[in-house]
Amino acid sequence: MLKAELFEMVANGENSGVEFKRDDIRPEQLAKEIVAFANVQGGRIFLGVEDNGEFTGLQRAHAQEWILNAFRDKVHPQIIPYYEEIELEKGLRIGVITIAAGISKPYVVRHNNREEVYIRMGDRSELASREQQLRLFESCGLLHVEVLPVAGTSLSTIDKSRLTYYLQDIIKDPEIPQTDSEWVERLIGLGLMADDGMGNSVCSIAGLICFGIKPRRFLRQAGLRMMAFRGNDKEYQALLDVVLDAPLVGRWQRSASGQKELIDEGLIEKFSSLIEPFITQEASGIDKNMRREKSWFYPWEAIRETVVNALAHRDWTRSVDIEVTNYSDRLEVISPGKLQNSMTVSKMVAGQRSPRNTLIMEILRDYGYVDARGMGVRTKVIPLMRTFNQAEPVFEATEDYLKTILYRKRAGE
Repeated sequence: MLKAELFEMVANGENSGVEFKRDDIRPEQLAKEIVAFANVQGGRIFLGVEDNGEFTGLQRAHAQEWILNAFRDKVHPQIIPYYEEIELEKGLRIGVITIAAGISKPYVVRHNNREEVYIRMGDRSELASREQQLRLFESCGLLHVEVLPVAGTSLSTIDKSRLTYYLQDIIKDPEIPQTDSEWVERLIGLGLMADDGMGNSVCSIAGLICFGIKPRRFLRQAGLRMMAFRGNDKEYQALLDVVLDAPLVGRWQRSASGQKELIDEGLIEKFSSLIEPFITQEASGIDKNMRREKSWFYPWEAIRETVVNALAHRDWTRSVDIEVTNYSDRLEVISPGKLQNSMTVSKMVAGQRSPRNTLIMEILRDYGYVDARGMGVRTKVIPLMRTFNQAEPVFEATEDYLKTILYRKRAGE
């Protein structure tokens, strides 16, 4: 690091990627900052700098050895640091520890026979909450949230008729369970049920979301919230504000003639029926067949793809609803949670695939709700919006959500 770069960073003060410390702190205090940076996006620790940015310099004779010991004894899993010392003037040295974003999260501080997880929040390093720790485990593939047990559920919480159709007609399973014990054994094997740790077999998140009866009774964030407003902003009086509660997939059966029949809509079908009046318009007159022609404000397949993506890829550790909001000039879909793994908006637009909930995604693919390639944003949403609405979709990714904005087709286009 050059002196000029150091001076500039110190002048800007502490932030989500910079921390100032004296070198007389205890090893566990240094480890706390190291772990917090490694668990988020990485950062730099400047040793020998006061909180107000004053340079006091390193006081330890063997600072590098002390730092390496702190990494070795207090940080787990092990991190190999990059350490350098910069001499500002004779006798005044600043230590710089550079920590990259870790690939083996969550990192912990080991001290006093305890392990504590820290994350960087602005200019502070704080203990991670239970939900934040879950997301860290998930980000490194150590935890698949969709197969976690849902308290209070049981085999009776799952709609067996939906499951029977899925096993028999969709995946062509030659053996359909007959007894409750056979059902539990099969569903545990499929990841649709799980052991709750207290000897009970309960629904997994995936099992409840895809095949449960009224999933929101047991998982508050299941379902989907739909809103519609007359103008281009949220107003006190909404045209529509409802929360849909249903399993993702519909309940189908085969008729006597062998035809496939939908006898109970799933969440996706319920959404489709409810949103249509707000994204279409009937002509004032009738055509020669005595029908009113219907025009669409958006390409229907782009809306469906966006909503199905939100349902398939949302972060189930977040206890908030997916929101679909229709305004006079646009449709917004908000999927809770940060983009999974190392996914970014640019990678998503380029067609890179990185499913968060692979089991839910596979079930939706089995039913035909998503295509086999899993590149709907690139192959459907973007080109359809360009062709149909002459407008690019907008994607906004934050630490809390992914928002997709589809702009409405303007009159006369």
